[in-house]
Amino acid sequence: MTLPAQTKATILLDEAAIARTLTRIAHEIIEANPELERVALIGIHTRGVPLAQRVRRLIHELSGEELASGSLDITFYRDDVQVRGGEPPRQAQPIVRSTRLEFALEGMTCVLVDDVLYTGRTIRAAIDALFDYGRPARVQLACLADRGHRELPIRPDYVGKNLPTSRGERVQVQLVEVDEVDRVLLVPSPEEESHG
Repeated sequence: MTLPAQTKATILLDEAAIARTLTRIAHEIIEANPELERVALIGIHTRGVPLAQRVRRLIHELSGEELASGSLDITFYRDDVQVRGGEPPRQAQPIVRSTRLEFALEGMTCVLVDDVLYTGRTIRAAIDALFDYGRPARVQLACLADRGHRELPIRPDYVGKNLPTSRGERVQVQLVEVDEVDRVLLVPSPEEESHG
């Protein structure tokens, strides 16, 4: 897949670099959690879900432990979703997906998995959503890329790559499961809606 001519995107991570990064994150999760049977990986829709599944497979290959897993939709927990009485929304609204948590959260270490950490608002919404389903013992955060510009005091426990960016740039993660290619791009872009 080639980059469009009008897009001056820079490839920050290719398929091999993403694979190495996820392997390192899997090792770090194993090292930080001696009781792996009490750990669950929860992907935040959209790209956090396949990333969580990949890390889960890697942890199984490395440790033999089959971690609990799930997916989390944060649509109605976001602070940028506006519901207006009978009027159409002023901006495009995110697609609602399903949450799947088929295990008890109590006593678990839940590792939230997302693609890009930005302002921290997506993670705040994910924590709110998670606690509506139960009360885990601990919540940790794993992200493929941390681009900075935090607006909330949120820091990842496991970070694949720190990517210092300006607000006039966007980090775009593309995954085979969603986009038919594995890569992380730096794309020049005017400041748009806050992502998490």
